Amino acid sequence: MSTHVLSDTGVLTGRSLRHILRSPDTIITTAVTPIALMLLFVYVLGGAINTGSDESYVNYMLPGILLITIASGIAYTAYRLFLDMQGGIFERFQSMPIARSSVLWAHVLTSLVANLVSVAVVVGVALLMGFRTGASVGAWLAIAGILVLFTLALTWLAVIAGLSAKTVDGASAFSYPLIFLPFISSAFVPTATMPGPVAWFAENQPVTSIVNSIRALFAQQPVGSDIWIALAWCVGILVIAYVFAMAAYRRKIT
Repeated sequence: MSTHVLSDTGVLTGRSLRHILRSPDTIITTAVTPIALMLLFVYVLGGAINTGSDESYVNYMLPGILLITIASGIAYTAYRLFLDMQGGIFERFQSMPIARSSVLWAHVLTSLVANLVSVAVVVGVALLMGFRTGASVGAWLAIAGILVLFTLALTWLAVIAGLSAKTVDGASAFSYPLIFLPFISSAFVPTATMPGPVAWFAENQPVTSIVNSIRALFAQQPVGSDIWIALAWCVGILVIAYVFAMAAYRRKIT
């Protein structure tokens, strides 16, 4: 991005972040569902689940919970973008000397910041529930990098939904399948315990490789090929979603 685009994006991102600071219930609401799921699985269902390892169940399922946190959070990106479209904000920006792409990037960066704060809150609760890791600084940075890529990929999908939706409910409803996807993966139980067709889907969908990579990094174990598969999924979804989002944006403003 040029200096002009960067400066415009910075100003508009500050505007969006101020909106979130004025109503922090967005971050609180985003974190409530994952925290409730952690409590349910660890204290109610966890004792009946055999993961095939000696690690605590909160350690086992936390990577999946983090992905659910992000999937919940990006619904608000589509919601805020839809409201801006309906409120005529985009038309007003077009009459000003502002780089057009900066409007979308502001929403994307706001989503990234808000979701990382929600993830930090969830990790804090997990620590109170007994989550422990000996992961090195490098491993934590790798985990953060994976989560950032995952957030960016899903956020650009949210941009498509926000630009294409006809109603407020439609803008955020697209995230429901994304929230459900970790349940059909290795996030909560080993895929080997699932019926054949379900196990095949679970083993070959993007969430499983991402969860396995984060889990291995937390446990100081070799990540193997999972991390490359996870990165390929994240980058692939990010690039495709970005292309379609920009195409949808051009149709809206022309």
